[in-house]
Amino acid sequence: MEIRCSSTTAQDWTGEALVVGLFSDGASQASQDLLNARFGAALNQELERRRFKAKAGESVSFSLLGPQPGAVVLVGLGEPAAFGSEQLRQATANGIKAAAATGAGSLGIAMPLEGFAPAAAASAMAEATRLIQFSDQRFKSESEPKSTPSSVELLGLPAAALNEASAAISSTAAICSGVELARELVAAPPNVLTPTALAETAAGLARDFGLELKVLERSDCEALGMGSYLAVAQGSDLPPKFIHLTYRPAGTAERRLVLVGKGLTFDSGGYNLKTAGSQIEMMKYDMGGSAAVLGAMRAIAELKPAGVEVHMIVAACENMISGGAIHPGAIVKASNGKTIEINNTDAEGRLTLADALVYACKLEPDAVVDLATLTGACVIALGEEIAGLWSPNDGLADALRNAAEQGGENLWRMPLRASYRAGLKSGLADMKNTGPRPGGSITAALFLQDFVNGEIPWAHLDIAGTVWSDKGRGLDPAGATGFGVRTLVNWVRAGGPT
Repeated sequence: MEIRCSSTTAQDWTGEALVVGLFSDGASQASQDLLNARFGAALNQELERRRFKAKAGESVSFSLLGPQPGAVVLVGLGEPAAFGSEQLRQATANGIKAAAATGAGSLGIAMPLEGFAPAAAASAMAEATRLIQFSDQRFKSESEPKSTPSSVELLGLPAAALNEASAAISSTAAICSGVELARELVAAPPNVLTPTALAETAAGLARDFGLELKVLERSDCEALGMGSYLAVAQGSDLPPKFIHLTYRPAGTAERRLVLVGKGLTFDSGGYNLKTAGSQIEMMKYDMGGSAAVLGAMRAIAELKPAGVEVHMIVAACENMISGGAIHPGAIVKASNGKTIEINNTDAEGRLTLADALVYACKLEPDAVVDLATLTGACVIALGEEIAGLWSPNDGLADALRNAAEQGGENLWRMPLRASYRAGLKSGLADMKNTGPRPGGSITAALFLQDFVNGEIPWAHLDIAGTVWSDKGRGLDPAGATGFGVRTLVNWVRAGGPT
């Protein structure tokens, strides 16, 4: 599918289906005048008959006889005051979905773009166009038929800004490829997406995009003292894979950034077995953090940002039950020498991230960001549309929130309250791996902080609620969302923390 931008207006565009965005309550008089001029007053009368009020999320389609376009789709935008980038994305997605039902091969999309920077508007619309049409049919015996346009034209952009807007569309295509990779990784069943398969995905990126790859085997991790990570891995018949993927820019790297993703390809809970109602069958998505950082690296490798070196770390493994699995009450030692009493084997992600964060800090980066489907407590606090953000560094937190907003993803900064650290105290070891139930997402973040060099800016993103959508939301289909890719890529392209 080709996505391009044009200064042609909806009045003059010729193609098979035209999508037009309309504000509610008469605020789209100019657009309605355009429709009357091009299609006649009968179209406006039909709108009244169908009681189309142009409310946000509302759409209506018409088939026309005569010259092109053969179909018109009108999309409600709601009130102008509430129309921003997120609403532009959603309106474009709504129009694409409605137009797909017409079977048109060429689409034109006309939205009111006053107040938007042309490149930002083109990027948002192209992103919506691409991601809303994603469909993962890899595991079906027969693919479901799907109508996809061959070309989509974004109309009404200023002629002087077409080159800039076209470049933005090209960059957006690379980011969407990263999101789609993340979606496919998260959606894959655990008998397919194993720690070895994650390492093979990284190897494919290294081969296709000229990245550097190092994969540490179990013996390598033992030599580095990664007792926390290996404690989780020891219950599985599948070998752990510690994956280190690196992008190096052409010329001098002024910043070094590290992206760390939780990589539990399946989480049974271990001997603290997940019970009925815990969605154990969905614990394939416990590697959503690793999917996000792999998707981000795929986009970064294609975009080739200058002046920034990016490392990706994933401590991949399964959390299973066997005669060799770690016991509740066991004490293990992480690679920074800290001892951990495991009072809950189902709080395993933080154990793998502990050694991954120690390794990341030894790279002497300018910042470290980890992403993890870490706690159900974060889902209770923020729901399924907002990820939690913890960081002791204001500049890094602000940079990540700006990057998320630019990408249409939602972060909420949460507290790192030092007094809550008392909940992690152990009478036998340096710390326990879980605290009390209240504030569980905060104590999880505080646990991770103990494995980060305090002089290095660090942020933790808990994406447990956002990595999957049962019914679909926004640009996301039902299933894996690819959350975090757009935030990370935008942050890296901006150069990291300010």
